Amino acid sequence: MVLIRQEIGDVLRTHRQRQGQTLRQVAAKASVALGYLSEVERGQKEVSSEILASVAEALDLPLSVVMRQVSDRVAAIEGVYFDDTFIPDTVPDAFVAEAEIYSH
Repeated sequence: MVLIRQEIGDVLRTHRQRQGQTLRQVAAKASVALGYLSEVERGQKEVSSEILASVAEALDLPLSVVMRQVSDRVAAIEGVYFDDTFIPDTVPDAFVAEAEIYSH
């Protein structure tokens, strides 16, 4: 069974570590308790949308990118794969470029 909270925690931890930030730094920027953020990253606590948005902002990461990566991870676990080559022309080019940076 897929636990969304574990996938969210993994995505947040991966971005935090790639940026070289400590849990303490991100927790302070997001105004979240250090222990709570640690539990979120380990998939032990559910995270509200408000706190998730705060943590994403502290990581300078669009919330949509976090959600997309979580969705992609869940799809991979379920064995569902999507063709990512189609991008609707209603999406601004700058957004697409920024999303591509965070998706790798």
